[in-house]
Amino acid sequence: MSIIKIENLKRTYGTKVLTHALKGVSFEVSEGDFIIIMGKSGSGKSTLLHQLGLLDTPTSGEIFIKNENTKDLSEKKKTIFRLEKLGYIFQEYAILPELTALENVYLPLMVSSNNGNKDFKEKAKEMLKLVGLEHRFDHYSNELSGGEQQRVAIARALVNNPQVLFADEPCANLDTQSSKNILDLLKDLNKKLGQTIIMVSHEPEDKKYADRILWLEDGLIVKDEKVR
Repeated sequence: MSIIKIENLKRTYGTKVLTHALKGVSFEVSEGDFIIIMGKSGSGKSTLLHQLGLLDTPTSGEIFIKNENTKDLSEKKKTIFRLEKLGYIFQEYAILPELTALENVYLPLMVSSNNGNKDFKEKAKEMLKLVGLEHRFDHYSNELSGGEQQRVAIARALVNNPQVLFADEPCANLDTQSSKNILDLLKDLNKKLGQTIIMVSHEPEDKKYADRILWLEDGLIVKDEKVR
């Protein structure tokens, strides 16, 4: 079943001198897919991910998520949609240093309008246990390794049960072993929970984690490769 459908997506930056980051991209994402977007630097990988994650607005084209045309959403509704239905992992972790691991994870639950009187802390603990950090609830970022900080970011991204998890080069700042641990964790989440994941990577060895690879070149998909 298709969860995302992209039709002729274009993104142009600038006014006098135009940069055509995306030149007309179309594809669909099925529920439970683990897709990796690959290509050289400047090919449009992160631009495409930001469009899919509603972090930027396309110049033209349409993005449907669960059959909802996101072009019709106001900025306020788009913000709520991102918070309640999408999850994000970035290469710089983006966890708040003044908060503990537990507080970082339950923060999205506190600001979400769709959680009623749920026990924020218990849900956050559940997510931290899922990523193997049950011994780090009360630790701050400066007490965590890079790999542990990224696990906190993953737990935070999962806490609202997102329909799609977006990861923008999540291992760029990690050593080889920490990178493997994070990618193994993402694959485990994909297989055991059926979590749909769309990830940007420039590392050829990451290919083995994907079900499907979208190869970008100069703002266009030049190859849609089924891995398994």
